[in-house]
Amino acid sequence: MDMNQYLSMFIDESNDHLQSLNEKMLELENSPEDLSIVQVIFRSAHTLKGMAATMGFEDLASLTHKMENVLDLVRNEKLQMKESIFDVLFQSLDALESMVQNIMGGGEGKLDVTSIVSSLQAIEKGEESLPAPAEVIESSSKTSMPALDEFQNSVLLQSITDGQGVMFIHVTISSTSQLKAVRAYMVFDMLERSGDIIKTEPSVQEIEQDQFDYEFSLYYITQMQAEDVKKAILNISEIEKAEVVLLTEEMLVGSSEVAATVEVMEKPKERSQVESSNTNIETAKTNPVAEKKGPANTKTSAPAASKTIRVDIERLDVLMNLFSELLIDRSRLEQLSNDLAHTDLIETVAHMSRVSSDLQNIVLKLRMVPVDTVFNRFPRMIRDLAKSLDKKVDLVISGAETELDRTVIDEIGDPLVHLLRNAVDHGVESISARVASGKSETGTIHLRAFHSGNHVFIEIEDDGAGIYRDKLLKIAISRGVVTEAESTDMTDEQVFQLLFAPGFSTAETISDISGRGVGLDVVKAKITSLGGNVTIHSVPGKGTNFSVQLPLTLSIISAMLIQLGSEKYAIPLSSIVETGIVKKEKIREIHGTKMITFRESLVPYVSLAEFFQVEGYSDAEEDEIEIVVIRKGDQLAALAVDDFIGQNEIVIKTLGKYLPVIQGISGATILGDGQVALIVDPNGLIK
Repeated sequence: MDMNQYLSMFIDESNDHLQSLNEKMLELENSPEDLSIVQVIFRSAHTLKGMAATMGFEDLASLTHKMENVLDLVRNEKLQMKESIFDVLFQSLDALESMVQNIMGGGEGKLDVTSIVSSLQAIEKGEESLPAPAEVIESSSKTSMPALDEFQNSVLLQSITDGQGVMFIHVTISSTSQLKAVRAYMVFDMLERSGDIIKTEPSVQEIEQDQFDYEFSLYYITQMQAEDVKKAILNISEIEKAEVVLLTEEMLVGSSEVAATVEVMEKPKERSQVESSNTNIETAKTNPVAEKKGPANTKTSAPAASKTIRVDIERLDVLMNLFSELLIDRSRLEQLSNDLAHTDLIETVAHMSRVSSDLQNIVLKLRMVPVDTVFNRFPRMIRDLAKSLDKKVDLVISGAETELDRTVIDEIGDPLVHLLRNAVDHGVESISARVASGKSETGTIHLRAFHSGNHVFIEIEDDGAGIYRDKLLKIAISRGVVTEAESTDMTDEQVFQLLFAPGFSTAETISDISGRGVGLDVVKAKITSLGGNVTIHSVPGKGTNFSVQLPLTLSIISAMLIQLGSEKYAIPLSSIVETGIVKKEKIREIHGTKMITFRESLVPYVSLAEFFQVEGYSDAEEDEIEIVVIRKGDQLAALAVDDFIGQNEIVIKTLGKYLPVIQGISGATILGDGQVALIVDPNGLIK
């Protein structure tokens, strides 16, 4: 049976189950006595195991089966959940995720999970913890050696027999390093010139992809002396510490755990073939949340599988582009029918307009995805990061149902990861520092998403130490980012924006904002490439707010067309509060800014003709001026226009790379008569 046709479905559903497992494990960690959550986790793991076995990914099925054994003991109240068990189960989920990623890349889902399986087996047998195979003790530090498989163990034993030096090395890279993967590569490159590396923890692939936390371990065979190896490693820049121990035959024999690895690597094939016959029906589609009972082999109702289909995003892009062209033609037809004044033609075009409007709504909704698809992976990340930093952090998510265009959703994940890690690592203080400043032990990070006009805002706000303007400027001046003369006139917002300068970091000097600049230039570049921007607001000692503004990137929007002299402009309806007329004598000048009274409050008055320097139009001789009141958040502004043309559906076209970014303009559109109209950006005008 050819399984390749089902591979895409397997990957999608595996990712769904892994996300569900992560979410439910976090719930269980907060309510370890709730067996109903354990049932849901068990069911999801059982389904994942069956899917993997059916597809022939034996390692994935084997590890899931070991997890299942532990969960079975918990749900039958033979084992009580505790922190050490949670840690091992979370490690198992990470390993499963790596296996699925490997399968996505065309691999077979292979991964060395010997140590995780050993830990799961120890939990299953009721052992408190596995004895560490060997320990390196240096400078009052203690590092556990990762387990070896049978082959690796035999290679090291044979090397000792042949008179070579076998060493365990644990390397710690400076936490201020911006290129930790490069530093790790330099260590590997140096070691491989004088010997052989047998195993690394994390794997070489994970280290190359920067998926490790400034530490890694390895087994090494060489003729060099241990002290010389240590000196050579420490000579590499940004290496903070190197622990090297010469291994003996007794140490390696004690660390083998051959029986466990042989059972794990060889037995699952037979077991999974038996189980696959029972799980084929279940793998079609199972809702782990709905299943509250034990592992009864009940069939899932068939209709659920036909309610949704997965569509390649490129097909939706093509559909959107084709519809955009259709909309331009529709506008042209509407204008022609009005000019010809032919009754039948007008009726036909009006009907076509109604149908295309309904079609337009469906096409737009197809592309919209809740930001929850990005947000749902962050609670687990924050939990792990806070634990590794010995901090207490609560992540509060709001507005996860806010929808964004799929193309933006796919790109925004990494920048948000950077900002959240930054908030946990450098925003929220240590427990002792928080207590000393009169705060609660637990820091809080708010992750919010909300619509405003034609944009979506995502905010990451922490209640940590905040950013100190003077200290930040001092570092910026010392590194030549700004001059002392320039710094005197800078606003707080401009000072905070220095954090986004390439390579700018405060880590080495100022502990209050340590590392605030590391990686933030990448964040700014990505958000800017998406047509958005990021702003910072901070109160020293109180916390910091990073606000990311993103366009909905809808190709089609409703807009009000307006006339300025001989030029036409479009203003998005979503940003318009209302239109009206204001008498010229009602315009007042306050502190050099023109203002008008609107709804019993003063709002700024902006002449669009003056702002865009439109020739051939002036409102100087008019007694009454037509205005459009626009909104950005709580801020309002009144835009003076020449005339209103009317409401229309417009297709957003970018201005291209040849035109510079123009303040107050977000793009252009082609009108029904073939003319080009610029699209006004209300957010940019108010800002």
